[in-house]
Amino acid sequence: MTEKLATRIDWIGNSCRLLKATAAEFERTRPFDGLSIGTGIHLEPKTVALLMTLRAGGAHLVCTGNLNSTQPATVEFLRAQGFTVFATQTTDSIAHHQSLEAVVAEKPDLLLDNGGDLFAIAAERPYANLLGGTEETTSGRTRLLPMREKLAMPILVINDSPIKQFAENKHAVGQSLFESYMRFTNRSTNGKRVTVFGYGACGKGTAACFRNAFSMVNVVDIDPVTSLEAHLDGFVTPLREQAIRSADVIATVTGFPDIVTAGDLPLIKDGAILMNGGHFPHEIDVAAFRSHPDVVGIDRYEADHIETFHLKDGRSFHVLGGGHMANLAGPRPLGNSVESMDLGFTLQARCLERVAKRGVGAESCIVPVPADIDAMVARAYLDLAR
Repeated sequence: MTEKLATRIDWIGNSCRLLKATAAEFERTRPFDGLSIGTGIHLEPKTVALLMTLRAGGAHLVCTGNLNSTQPATVEFLRAQGFTVFATQTTDSIAHHQSLEAVVAEKPDLLLDNGGDLFAIAAERPYANLLGGTEETTSGRTRLLPMREKLAMPILVINDSPIKQFAENKHAVGQSLFESYMRFTNRSTNGKRVTVFGYGACGKGTAACFRNAFSMVNVVDIDPVTSLEAHLDGFVTPLREQAIRSADVIATVTGFPDIVTAGDLPLIKDGAILMNGGHFPHEIDVAAFRSHPDVVGIDRYEADHIETFHLKDGRSFHVLGGGHMANLAGPRPLGNSVESMDLGFTLQARCLERVAKRGVGAESCIVPVPADIDAMVARAYLDLAR
C-alpha cells in the first residue's frame, strides 16, 4: 500500500466531480487553445479546481484575487503549477487595485471577473483582443451596467443563473455564513435574535439556516414585496430601527453599501455581533466605527479576526472579519460548499467556452447565463448524482 501526503487542494479537486468531468472533455476539445484568461476571483482551493479545468482546455491563465480572501497556500500552489499570479492576501484597496491592473496589462483574451473590477479597468482602457467573459456577482452586474455601451462585448452574469441562485446563494451562502458565525465566535445560536438585512437568495438562505439553528430571525428588506415574502415565509419583519435594537446578531447580505453605519451606533444592542456576507466590505461601515467619537476603545482579537468596539455609554459590540465577506475571512476560511461551487464554476467554464467560440455577441453584454448552458450543467450534475 502506498500513502500520499494529500492537501486540502487535493481534497477539493477530487470532490469537484463536475469540474473533473468538464476538464476531461476540455482536454479533448481544447476550446481555449491560443487564448489567455485573466481572472479576478477569490483565490482559495475551490478556485484551483476551476483554473485547472480552464487550463485543461488550453488556456493560459493570469490571475489575481479579491480583497482579504486570497489564501497564500493557494497562490503558492498555482505559481508552482506555472500560473501567473499577482495576488497577495491584503485588505489594502490600493495594493489590490495594482494587482488588478497587472492582470489587465497582460491583455488577456477573456476575463473572469468577480465584482466588476477587471471589466471596469478594461472599460476605461480597452484593448483590441478582449472577446468578453463572465461576471460572477450581482454586485458586479450592478457596477457594470452603466458601462454597457463602453464595454460592448459579451459578458455573461453567473449570478443571474437560477442554478447559481438556489444552489450557491440560497443554500451554500446561508450554510457558510452560519458556519462562519460558529467558527469565529464559538457561541450558540439557540434563542438568539438574529437580524438579516436583505432577502434575496443569499438572505433567504441565511435567515433559514439561523432559524434552523433555533434562532429568532428578523428580516429587513427595502422592497415591500420582498418583505411580504419574508413575512409569509414565517419571519418577523419589523421596522429597521427595531430590528437593529433587538438583534444579538446582525448579518448583511444585500450587495449594497452603508447598510449598517455609524448613525446606527445608538441602536446597536450591548454585546451584538455584526457580520457581512456581501461581496464588498462596505455593507457595514467599520471604518466609520473605528473613528467615531463615541467609540472609546477597541479590542482586537488578532488571531480570531474579531474587533470589539467599546462605546462611551458602556455598551460594546463585535465585528467579524473587519466587515469583509465573513465566509472567506477569519481563521480557516472555507467559503461555500464544494458541491455548490462545483456547479457555479462549471457554469463559469461553460460560459467562457461559449464566449471563446464566439457563440454570443455584443448584444449579450451583461446578461444572464444562456438557458441551454443552465440545462446542460443541470443534466450533467444530475447524471453524476444518480
